[in-house]
Amino acid sequence: MGLKSINGHILRRLVIAGANELSKNKQLVDALNVFPVPDGDTGTNMSLTIISAAKEAEKNMSESISDIASVCASGALRGARGNSGVILSQLIRGFSKAVSGKDEIDTADLAQAFQKASQTAYKAVMKPKEGTILTVASSCAQASQSACLETDDIESFLEYVIEYADETLLKTTDMLPALKEAGVVDAGGKGLLFILKGALYSLKSNDEAVLNTESQETENIDISTLSKIKPEDIKYGYCTEFFILKPNASEKDMSDLKEFLLSMGDSIMLVSDDEVIKVHVHTNHPGLVIEKALKTGALNGLKIDNMRIQHTNKIDFTNSVSVKEEKSEPKKRGFVSVSAGSGFDKIFKDIGVDEVITGGQTMNPSTDDILRAVEKVNAKTVFILPNNKNIILASQQASKLAKDKNVIVIGTKSVPEGISAMLNYDDSMTDDEIKDSMEEGMEYVKTLSVTFAVRDTVLDGRKIHEGDIIGMMDSSIVSVENNVSKCAEELIKHAVDEDAEVVTIYYGEDINESDAKKIKEYVETEFEHCEVELHYGGQPLYYYLISVE
Repeated sequence: MGLKSINGHILRRLVIAGANELSKNKQLVDALNVFPVPDGDTGTNMSLTIISAAKEAEKNMSESISDIASVCASGALRGARGNSGVILSQLIRGFSKAVSGKDEIDTADLAQAFQKASQTAYKAVMKPKEGTILTVASSCAQASQSACLETDDIESFLEYVIEYADETLLKTTDMLPALKEAGVVDAGGKGLLFILKGALYSLKSNDEAVLNTESQETENIDISTLSKIKPEDIKYGYCTEFFILKPNASEKDMSDLKEFLLSMGDSIMLVSDDEVIKVHVHTNHPGLVIEKALKTGALNGLKIDNMRIQHTNKIDFTNSVSVKEEKSEPKKRGFVSVSAGSGFDKIFKDIGVDEVITGGQTMNPSTDDILRAVEKVNAKTVFILPNNKNIILASQQASKLAKDKNVIVIGTKSVPEGISAMLNYDDSMTDDEIKDSMEEGMEYVKTLSVTFAVRDTVLDGRKIHEGDIIGMMDSSIVSVENNVSKCAEELIKHAVDEDAEVVTIYYGEDINESDAKKIKEYVETEFEHCEVELHYGGQPLYYYLISVE
């Protein structure tokens, strides 16, 4: 018997799997983006957007598809980058509207959701063009109407829709002159199909998806056609994006903005939810756009890119020449974090940290190291996450030395505490409220670590010999063993109680993935009430760092 319906748990898995598939192939999608080059990288922008949706889904354990779709829509809008990202966010928003109030949906409901997704995205674009992601989304909607009449099996339904959309994608080459000249398909449509295919793969494998945004190498694609587009051919030079903090924006607010933006440029996207308005426009006068927007509400997430420089940079990249982009206006807040491993570096970047400093046990960064990182962050307020008790003082010193910036130190004593603090960040709060919220998030984290003894000693009544494997909870030794896995299991058994909800395992550079997966399986078997996650931390010295929340 095939799957007949999708609930919140399944949708969460499908969104995460779709995000993983696009992340893995975003370079391929970027390479297809031969027009209109200046608006950034389609694959990267779409990947950041769907990752934002997936992160919200990961945090919500509801079984209702309405709940999961809603948080995905909110996350996608706030994480949307570029035209393609905003369109993707609107596809997700339309889907969310269609499943609102439902705990689970069947193929008929899914067809309606695909239809609503396409309609919502088309409405969000001022001047829709065929041969783009909109065309591929529309083909998905069309195919879904037929598919739901042919089958009630979700897997078969998706296979039918994807096959039809794949055929449509191939036709986009002939729909727009720039695509035909370059001999490629539409990048946005390709990105959308990667998301859908990732969801289908997950459905077939029935595996629990874990968000993984590590990039992978993809096939080389000839992008020499970029040189056919000259900077002087770009009519509007600045890609301008921001949020307007305007709860429940009225139709008049939206129509006034729309009319003004149409007079200022092109490639306009103007969408809203219950809290914010998202604006995207290509213009020659970003200052005037910002001035107009300020009359509607406060601004956040401002990003202005000089597209002619971006274009030159893109072409020069093919010739191994780097061109520095203009520095944008400072954003409201930024983050500096100390990290102890390549995997953790990536995790911190993915959750919004601007500058990551390599450090931790045996290699504490100096006050100057931290200060330099703070000065690199183009923000008015910078939060520092020391993630080690021995780095807090240096961070506080750096905060006193920083000029022209408000620097706030969050007293995180471990990397898991730092991650938890970042996940508690809420941009709608004041700086003081954010500090309180992030520090509150730390309080619910137990940090476990598995390492080795460097000398003989007696501690907490235990005889410890050089080379013993030791397990610690925060700063207390809990287990001493001669085997890493056994030590980790004993440590987890001690730390996880009935109040624990999430166990996150980060394995270090000396642990292979198969051994780490066995620890994950142990926790899943012994503590069924806990959600278990596994990530590569890449930390030296510590075989495992484990977070229990």
